[in-house]
Amino acid sequence: MSTNILICGVGGQGTVLAAKVLSQAAITQGKHVLSAETIGMAQRGGSVVSHVRIGDDVFSPLITKGQADIIIAFEAAEAVRNIEYLKKDGTVIVNRKCVQPTTASLTGKAFSFETMIDYLKTVSGQVIDVDTDKICRELGSVKIVNMLLLGAACKSGVIKKDDLKAAIKLLVKPDFYELNIKAVDYF
Repeated sequence: MSTNILICGVGGQGTVLAAKVLSQAAITQGKHVLSAETIGMAQRGGSVVSHVRIGDDVFSPLITKGQADIIIAFEAAEAVRNIEYLKKDGTVIVNRKCVQPTTASLTGKAFSFETMIDYLKTVSGQVIDVDTDKICRELGSVKIVNMLLLGAACKSGVIKKDDLKAAIKLLVKPDFYELNIKAVDYF
């Protein structure tokens, strides 16, 4: 049996590090992991997608459409853009923050978070929305959004917090370790 997790966002949000931490946490559990990133124009705020596949029956790093158990979306529009990867009754963990694309700003047509959440609720088993702006203010840093979303993903039972913390210790600079642990422990 495998677990498929799709992580999506826009460039600069920390999606690639989140995928590495998630993969390392699964390895800590003794599980086989394959992952791949599609980063494209990420440096310019473009879409970033990471596939993380966990299990002994995993032979390809890419998740097939309709097979993701969880989508962790750093931005609501990216959750909607990638929803076709989610399996029936899958879980979407989504940041409440919307990053308006330049084209929307130029035309005066802004995205509505509530509209996107309503849509996600109709096509997924569960939607967990996380107000990362609020939590980041409470914890004193905007650089922990990725760990906040991974902490929320621990609710699914796919990854254990202790394994996530061990992975953070291996992959995150020591100066930022405690802050990232606070982010994971928030949930």
